[in-house]
This record gives sequence, structure tokens and C-alpha cells, in this order.
Amino acid sequence: MHRSLVVTKWGWTQRILFYFMVAGTRSLVTVHQPPVLTAALGHDVMMPCLLNLSHDEGMVTLPVLYWMYLTQDNTDNPRLWSPSEKYEGRVELLDKSRNTSNKSIVLKNVQWADSGKYLCKLSITTQKAKSFRKKGNETSLKVYDTMIFNLTAHNDSLLWCEVNVTPDPGFVLSIFHDGCKLQPADSAPGDAGAVLPYVTFSDTVPLRSEGEYECQLHLNGELITKSIFHYHSPVADFDGDAAKNGSLTCPTTASEAAVVVFPEPWLLYMALLLVPIVILLSLATALLMYRC
Repeated sequence: MHRSLVVTKWGWTQRILFYFMVAGTRSLVTVHQPPVLTAALGHDVMMPCLLNLSHDEGMVTLPVLYWMYLTQDNTDNPRLWSPSEKYEGRVELLDKSRNTSNKSIVLKNVQWADSGKYLCKLSITTQKAKSFRKKGNETSLKVYDTMIFNLTAHNDSLLWCEVNVTPDPGFVLSIFHDGCKLQPADSAPGDAGAVLPYVTFSDTVPLRSEGEYECQLHLNGELITKSIFHYHSPVADFDGDAAKNGSLTCPTTASEAAVVVFPEPWLLYMALLLVPIVILLSLATALLMYRC
């Protein structure tokens, strides 16, 4: 009897705790930002910011959006939206509808100085929580330059890859040959000048044999950009120009899909055509033998 009473009391305790937990999460307003973004120098980048409201919460007025760049001392943070002088003419809303919950912006013509942390913050008035400000979890923007991947100027038997990136220990540069990672003969893992806003990654590998060489830039294990170099067997050339033995594919980002072209299977087509011909000849031979 006593045991059942304890279980009953514990059951009610669980229900009360569950009720307060649900009650505390029913009216939920959140602002979502990605922790890290990468952008190619001189290109545009979309900076996501999404407002989410629980089904039982309603907006009284439209939210006021603040996008800002966070300085290290957190004092004089320039605004992206509404744009301050630093970003005038380079920022626009992705969705210009006032009623949308998508508060993302597009930052145009990304520069090295744009590297850093950004915060999306909204001034909100809801039916239950009234007026308050809600912010995201900050987005860190990393910038990278065009990748260089070609034969070295002083030695035609060496392949050289170089790229400038925002200083970050998560960046890694690697070179592959037909899918196998190569050990660099010379490497500069993130050398930077005293006043430069970027570091330079550089790898050099010897040409082992013909095939596809690929230079890849990763950030925390995620592919950011790559460049492909196709090396062919040396050909006789009076000018001695070894560069003619290789061809370069322009750098591509991780979002660009590779297109693989396969040769036409002509032998398979001929085999398929021969099958009905052989069958017809066999039937014709059988009929002739039957008539004889």
C-alpha cells in the first residue's frame, strides 16, 4: 500500500515537472545562424538568419532587424542592416517581404576586411512575451582567394599549389594524385606577413606519373575549393615546353558538381546487334534442313 502511494506521488511529480517544462517551451522564439561561413574573395555570400516562432505565439508588430559586425573590443560595431557607411551599397535583404521569417542578407564583393564574426539580432513584440530583443549565436565568416595550381616556374617536374585564406587553424591544403594523397616536397602551412589580413598556404609535390592531380582546400574537414591538373606523358617537342604535357582545370568550389564523360560502349552495341542476327540465321538454317 505504501509502495503504491510512493509510485503515485512520483507519477504526479513527473507530470508536474513535464507540465512546467512544456509550458516553458510552448512560447518559443528563436533566431538561427550558421556558426561558420566561407566566401571567395570578390564574390557575394548569403548570410542566413531565420526567425522561428512556436505555433501558439503571435507577432504584434513586424520584427526590426539588426545585422552587425562584431569587433574584438565589442565597442563600435558597424551595422550591416541598416547598412552603416562601411557596408553602404554592398548589403541587401535576401527576402524583401516584410512578413517573411527569413531575415538573411547578401554581402556583395567580399573583401579580406569582411572576415570576422557577425550577429543577427531582432527587436520583437509578441502577444505573450511582449517586447524584447532576440539574437542568434553569431556567424564567423572566413574568406579565401583564387587557388593557383600549376607547374613551378623553375622546375617542370614539380607541381605547385597555393591559396590565401583568412587566418584559421582549421584550414588544410592537400594534393592528391588519382585519389591518393601525396606527401609534399615543400610546404608552407599558413605563412603570413606582419600587416597582411590573410595567410598563404603552399604545397609542392613531384610529378610521379601521368594522371589527374587535385589540390583541395578544407576547413575543419569540409571541402571549400579545389583545382585539377591533368598531366600527360612527355611528348617530343623541339621547343622543350613541358607545360604542353599538362592541362589545368579552373578552380571549383565544393558546391560545383563534377561532370564525368564516359566513352561510348561500341563493342557492347555491336554484340547486342549480332544476337538477333545469329538467331535469325539459326532459324533459317533449321528451316532449310527441315525442308530437305
